[in-house]
Amino acid sequence: MATAKQNPIDPSLVRELAQLIADTDLSEIEVEKGDLRIRVARHLTAHVSVPVAAPVVASNPAPSPAPVAAAVAAPAGKPGADHPGAVTSPMVGTAYRRPSPEAKPFVEVGARVEAGDKLLLVEAMKTFNDILAPRSGTVTAILVEDGQPVEYGEPLLVIE
Repeated sequence: MATAKQNPIDPSLVRELAQLIADTDLSEIEVEKGDLRIRVARHLTAHVSVPVAAPVVASNPAPSPAPVAAAVAAPAGKPGADHPGAVTSPMVGTAYRRPSPEAKPFVEVGARVEAGDKLLLVEAMKTFNDILAPRSGTVTAILVEDGQPVEYGEPLLVIE
């Protein structure tokens, strides 16, 4: 008696995740349930010429072309997105402005911060990563909402 081998991966789930990536402009998404883990990613190829002195590229040197794609994809309409005091996300993940849902945010617009102060958290692969102030100054803009997905190099807030 022959037994049919069951495929644990639901093709409709993969299609749904791919559609979610396309709809939200994310570069990847990962879902885990028990021993099954599905990761869907897309590779963006940008054919653009970026000047060497571009603020986003100069403040975030990296060995791969991913920062260029993130810099091009950053919405130009966001206030502070191209500001030299912008603090950018060092990874793809979910930004959290507070340590827990009941707690007050780490910082607000107008807050004075010192270099090394915790500004927010970015959760990636079930790990919460502290985003620290790279310099002292005043928070003049917060560009992300609590629980918002963020891309590598995406501006999170501005410190002047």
